[in-house]
Amino acid sequence: MSTTKALSLLVFILFVSLVHSSDQCPINSIYQFGDSISDTGNLIRNGPASSPTPKPLPQREHNVFVNFGVSGSTALNSSFFSERNLHVPATNTPLSMQLAWFKGHLRSTCHGSSSDCLKHSLFMVGEIGGNDYNYGFFQGKPMEEIRSYIPHVVGAITAAAREVIRAGAVNVVVPGNFPVGCFPIYLTSFPVKDTKDYDDNGCLTHLNEFAMDHNNQLQEAIASLRKEFPDVAIVYGDYYNAFQYVLRSERFDKSVALKSCCGTGGAYNYDGKRPYGAVGVPVCQNPHKFISWDGVHLTQKAYRFMSKFLNNQILSQIKCTRA
Repeated sequence: MSTTKALSLLVFILFVSLVHSSDQCPINSIYQFGDSISDTGNLIRNGPASSPTPKPLPQREHNVFVNFGVSGSTALNSSFFSERNLHVPATNTPLSMQLAWFKGHLRSTCHGSSSDCLKHSLFMVGEIGGNDYNYGFFQGKPMEEIRSYIPHVVGAITAAAREVIRAGAVNVVVPGNFPVGCFPIYLTSFPVKDTKDYDDNGCLTHLNEFAMDHNNQLQEAIASLRKEFPDVAIVYGDYYNAFQYVLRSERFDKSVALKSCCGTGGAYNYDGKRPYGAVGVPVCQNPHKFISWDGVHLTQKAYRFMSKFLNNQILSQIKCTRA
């Protein structure tokens, strides 16, 4: 399995499921904004983020999946991080740039009212924001400083949702953050000696509490958006509990629930200096047993189970417009 395919699986499975539900609620296109959870090759295709040419990836001819997500992207502009002495790669394609790509794409493909063009579409505004915090955590910033980023990140995501709604979107999903304290990259990078700092699943409690803080503030912002746009379906994508649903599932090997499928070394089969794809790092032979693919992203099977949880939630809330 290629890295690109692995990273795009959650979004692809959601897309297929929603298209197949068209008898109940017609969705003919999905517009995706985000980071590596949804990147289907834009990082490679786009090149340096300074490139003036937007290169979203349409995946299908009739049922269109237009993807603006780029691996490593942030919700906030790079200037936010430079002001705080944080290094962000030149390839960063923040949410504001992805929105600019979307507007350009809409101008070139929609020759009538944008509301008419988008009334059978679903917008996925994220998952994004995780990298905003990652740059702080992995460059040694204290927790309280990183926590102060949350209102800014949530504000950027909310502003993006508002922009697509004003462009004509009537179905918008805004996903929250994962329980990052359960991911091999964090478990390996920030070990704690006191067992009380881990929950019953072996996840780092303080990191999951941080993710919940982000998610709570995001849900409050979504509630405000719903009041601002009462005729638009604005759905919170509960990636946190969808992941917990996978973690509790009996379909995965509990002995490797928090380990990386492709990796090497340590308690979680993850080494940040020798990540998946590096020379000498073995490829997992039995990914169906694992939740984590490479320590940062999930396996196909894990994403499939997450999608089942999310589909039930999303389909019950989106607006069905047949006219």
